[in-house]
Amino acid sequence: MSIAGVLAAVASLTYPIAIVLPKSDADAVGLARLSIYIGIAMSLLAAVILFFYGPEILSLVNGEEIAAFMYLLPLFMLISVIGMVMRQWLIRKKLFTLTAKVTVWQSLVMNTVKSGLGLIQPTAVVLIVTNTLGALLAAAMMLLGLRRTSANNYGEDRISRPSSSVVALASRHRDFPLLRAPQELLNTVSQSIPVVVLAAHFGSASAGFYSIASAVLAVPAMLVGNSVMQAFYPRINEAIHRGEDVKALIIKATLGLVLSGAIPFAIVIIAGPALFGFVFGVEWQLAGVYAQWLSLWLFFQYVNKPAVSAIPALRLQKGLLIYEVFSTGTKVLALYLGYTVFKSDVAAVALFSVVGVAAYAWLILWVTMRSGKLATRTPFTRN
Repeated sequence: MSIAGVLAAVASLTYPIAIVLPKSDADAVGLARLSIYIGIAMSLLAAVILFFYGPEILSLVNGEEIAAFMYLLPLFMLISVIGMVMRQWLIRKKLFTLTAKVTVWQSLVMNTVKSGLGLIQPTAVVLIVTNTLGALLAAAMMLLGLRRTSANNYGEDRISRPSSSVVALASRHRDFPLLRAPQELLNTVSQSIPVVVLAAHFGSASAGFYSIASAVLAVPAMLVGNSVMQAFYPRINEAIHRGEDVKALIIKATLGLVLSGAIPFAIVIIAGPALFGFVFGVEWQLAGVYAQWLSLWLFFQYVNKPAVSAIPALRLQKGLLIYEVFSTGTKVLALYLGYTVFKSDVAAVALFSVVGVAAYAWLILWVTMRSGKLATRTPFTRN
């Protein structure tokens, strides 16, 4: 899933993120089509590469055990692209209730299936297949919801004849594949690399402890943080068009997330091992130690959603890419020091988290300050 997440991040060259920006629904539909075309091409390319070099590539990351499932990777890539397109269209149309329903039902159904199958057949193939089907289920539910909602009732002529050609739309929004796609790739690598490093150097048990700790702590970000991000993205775009005080909006939204997340994350920081031991069993207390450190990093990831949401509309993607290069590089260095100098998995996770805190804090400050400077300029628009 870590490898799949990296591939899915660049499968559409991040063009779906641009769907929210155009004033014209027809151009937004054109971007959706462009994203799917690219997703199909990238998935086919991945399948060809895996056919010729799959086992060799997996051996580089100590992943020979998943060789039998490697052809699910291109399928997951394509499904992820379709899901991203659906999700960005929902954001554009401000159908947040539908997005919430899909998230809840997909989580309920897939976790029930995972738990049920896990009691019968607790193997890797169950998790791999159910995660792939879960992505497909989410995309299907969003598509079905779009067809049923009257808020998305646009004419067929607007779908079939956008105001710009696909090539023109690709060129107009080229900052996404040129700047945002590399940034997304680096960000996904930085999110996934602890699992790969821990598995390769400290064993699969350490990777498992990290995975369950990060999965549990990601719940607030999924339920609240991502919802704020989805709502704030079109809102900040409108504010720029209208000449509103963008800096004040970012500060207000960020402080709101700080207040909402401070207590839950503080509880894990203080009592992580005891909580994980109580909920999952004594043998999972080490995951609680990981969680104590990860809570610091993930709290700042939770509160940086407004700043990240504002970046495309503020045209700060070049700066974001430069930031991501330094951020990912320092996180990799932190993991390397934890392994080579301290020879401790806990030290590796701790250093990774501390570096992540510093990076996210700087990102929030940078976007906030830049939004204040850009507010004095002519509002940015995309046709």
